[in-house]
Amino acid sequence: MNAEIIKNLIADGLPCTHLELDGDGHHWYAVVVSAEFEGKRAIPRHQRVYATLGDKMQTGEVHALSIKAFTPAEWAAQAV
Repeated sequence: MNAEIIKNLIADGLPCTHLELDGDGHHWYAVVVSAEFEGKRAIPRHQRVYATLGDKMQTGEVHALSIKAFTPAEWAAQAV
């Protein structure tokens, strides 16, 4: 599984205003900004991102994914 495929899966399954993905082919690091995260705590946000990958986590196609999930307002505040 490469970065382009993972990024496309996330973007296709979740409306993102910003999406970054980096990794070495086994361990991936994502920054995901979406209005869908409004009112949700960290775990439901992460579950929403994992849901975009379908069974790829269970089958081992995506070994590990570390997620930083922000609302657009939280992301804007990070830039300050």
